[in-house]
Amino acid sequence: MILVSSCLAGMKVRYNGTDSLDVHIQKLVEEKKAMTICPELLGGFMTPRPPAEIVGGTGEDVLNGKAKVVESSDNDVSEMYIKGAYEALNIAKEINATLIVLKENSPSCGSAAIYNGSFENRKIAGNGVTSALLKKEGFKVISEEQISEIFLHEDM
Repeated sequence: MILVSSCLAGMKVRYNGTDSLDVHIQKLVEEKKAMTICPELLGGFMTPRPPAEIVGGTGEDVLNGKAKVVESSDNDVSEMYIKGAYEALNIAKEINATLIVLKENSPSCGSAAIYNGSFENRKIAGNGVTSALLKKEGFKVISEEQISEIFLHEDM
């Protein structure tokens, strides 16, 4: 079973109440080949919510207590992001996820790039909190930007 970010399947769960629909991912969900998750909702957030970025590092650093996830209002929400990551991990284990496709640039779900914590639309290489935990636990995590390549090379 494939696990995918809810926003990529068309659910309006992003911080600003929108989705990030990817038709390939939506099709996987419709065909019951994929299940949706939103680590931020699993962590206790509502939609909409203030934007948040990782300050002082990457998702791995948040998990290790060396960085934090902060909302634009400067409210530290690291614990909620960590909770959501562990909830997502539990689901991934329960369904024996073979592939996890998460939303790039998100402080939870980014798997190659995240925003740098300045709230100035600047990105750095790195994982979000959930991606970092899932990768640490041995799961294959990719972004929606990589899904087309996977579709070309694997039979899903």
